[in-house]
Amino acid sequence: MRPMLATPGDPRTGPPRGPAWAHEIKWDGIRLLADVGDGRLRLLTRGGRDIAPAFPELAGLGAVADDLLLDGEAVTMVGGRPSFGRVVERVHTASAAAAAHLARTAPATYVAFDLLRLDGMPLTSLPWSARRAALEDLLREVPRTQVSPVFDDGAQLLAATAEQGLEGVVSKRRSSAYAEGVRSSDWLKFPHRDTMSVVVGGWRPQTGTASRLGAVHVGLPGTDEEGMPLRDDAGRFRLTYVGRVGSGLAGRAGEALAAVLAEVPRAAYPFTADIPRPEAAGSTWLEPRVVIDVASLGITPGEGRLRQPSYQGVRGDLTPLDLLELS
Repeated sequence: MRPMLATPGDPRTGPPRGPAWAHEIKWDGIRLLADVGDGRLRLLTRGGRDIAPAFPELAGLGAVADDLLLDGEAVTMVGGRPSFGRVVERVHTASAAAAAHLARTAPATYVAFDLLRLDGMPLTSLPWSARRAALEDLLREVPRTQVSPVFDDGAQLLAATAEQGLEGVVSKRRSSAYAEGVRSSDWLKFPHRDTMSVVVGGWRPQTGTASRLGAVHVGLPGTDEEGMPLRDDAGRFRLTYVGRVGSGLAGRAGEALAAVLAEVPRAAYPFTADIPRPEAAGSTWLEPRVVIDVASLGITPGEGRLRQPSYQGVRGDLTPLDLLELS
C-alpha cells in the first residue's frame, strides 16, 4: 500500500478556515506505514522497504492488535525540536547492535496520524473524523508512540509552528476518505521552509583534494510527453539538471554523504542537457539512485537552477520515482 499524499497549499491564503477542516503539525520525520500482521511488525517506507529492525524502540506497535495498519512518522527530537538528519540516519542502520545503541541514545517516537486497517477491516473509505476517533481510542500508553495532536485554527497553528521552528502544518478535510497513493486536495501542506528532494547524478571533489566531497550535481527525473520517466538504454533515469550543491557538506555531513555515494555505481553522464564545462570539470558521474533534501531560495526562472541551495540530508525513504509523485 502506498500512503496518501498532501497537495501544497496556497501560501497567500494559508490554511483553510472553518469546521470542515482539522490541522496537524507537519513533523520533520520519516513517513512510515506501521503494518502489523502474521505476528510481526513491519515499518514500511514510501518505497515499500521494511526498516523495522532499525527502530527496535518502536516494537510496542506490534502488540497493539493482531492486525493493524497505521500511517505516521518516525520522529527524533534534538533540543526539543524534530531533527530530520538524526532520524534519517536510522534508515541505514543495518546492525542490530547499532540499532539498539541508537534506540537508547537517540530514540525515535512514532507519531501516528491515521488508522487504515484494524482486525482485518479496511477503514480507508471512512471519513477522516471517524478514523481519527478510532485511532485515539486505540493508541493509549503504547511505548514511544503518540497520536499527532489536532487543532481547529490552522492560521494560529501555522504561526505557532513558525515561532517554534517546526516544519509546518498539514490541513485535512474532516469528511475525506483515505486515497491510497494519491496526492489529494483533501490534505493541504503548508511548510515553513522551501525544501525539495532531488537526485544526485554526480559529485566533484573539494578544491585541492582528489577524493573529499566538495559538491554534488543534482536533478529531477525527466519525463516524456506522456508524463513517463525518461530513461537511458540501460534503464537508468535521465535527470533534468537543477544545480550544484556544496553548502552544508562540511564536516560529518559531507563525510556521511560521501560514504553513501561511494556505494553507488559510476555511470554515464545522467543529465538531459549539457552543463557548463567548468562545472563538470573533475566530476564523477553516478547512477541516479540517491535522493537528498536541499533547502534553497527557490528555482531561478529561465535557467531552472536552485538558488543558494544547502544540503539537508539523505532521503533514504524516497526513490527517484517517488519524486515524480512529489512534483
